[in-house]
Amino acid sequence: MEIPKFNETFIPILEVLKDEKVYSHRELIEAVKNRFYSELTAEQLKQQTKSGDLVIDNRIAWGKTYLKKAGYVESPQRGLIKITDKGKHHSLSLTVRDLENESSVFEFYKQEQDKIPNSIKSGQSNIISSPQDLIDEGFNRIENEVKNDLLNKLKTIDPYFFEKVVLRLLKKMGYGEFIETSKSNDGGIDGIINEDKLGLDKIYIQAKRFNEGKVREKDIRNFIGAMSGDTNKGVFVTTSEFDEKALEKARSAHHKIICIDGQKLVTLMHEFNVGIQVKTIYEIKQIDEDFFNEQ
Repeated sequence: MEIPKFNETFIPILEVLKDEKVYSHRELIEAVKNRFYSELTAEQLKQQTKSGDLVIDNRIAWGKTYLKKAGYVESPQRGLIKITDKGKHHSLSLTVRDLENESSVFEFYKQEQDKIPNSIKSGQSNIISSPQDLIDEGFNRIENEVKNDLLNKLKTIDPYFFEKVVLRLLKKMGYGEFIETSKSNDGGIDGIINEDKLGLDKIYIQAKRFNEGKVREKDIRNFIGAMSGDTNKGVFVTTSEFDEKALEKARSAHHKIICIDGQKLVTLMHEFNVGIQVKTIYEIKQIDEDFFNEQ
């Protein structure tokens, strides 16, 4: 089961409210989830928007907002919601267009749709995004572009500097102080991280900056051989990919080896702000219910 689009929550919301009880915002969301979306996985239920809200909760909330503006539900008191007579006799199929035609409040939505080329619209007639979804989609496009640019940059830097980048990233992730190995005699090990202050537990690092080709099984085998007997933990990082035999060798080894390919690497660098900087911060504001509760 997929997480519903916000417009797909219209009917479930009205079905829950058909008992004519008055629900709080939270009670409504939980009732809709329990009755109609109980088959969502724990991972889906925890998925968040860019602003930190739960995706499923956010989409039900937007569904409620659209229904309220169109007169299908109403708020008898602040923070409460109930069905209207109009909502009791709703159509079995209720679309965003149905609601838009009843309220000028959604003019912004129509304008956004008008900006989309017809060639794209024809291929996404069943895809509807809430305002929050549109924001997240925009952020995701920007994020993907930054990651692609970052990966291309990593493929062109000096190999020794790439090793430093990997070590700095792991330190930023909280893996402790690192020791760079001598380039003249590193034995296939580019760095060592001490998990504890005394250096009793060590993680060996191998960083390979590849422009073309993939990491092969022999690369993993050589890495294992270079780890010696004083550690069984290693991290192999590349700007490229691992072929299947290399991944199988890493999985079957007696050592614990983590393989990080180019896409995973730039995702971690983006998350921990290594090699990138914040350019712009946008603020999304909402009603402060506590403020109005003071009256």
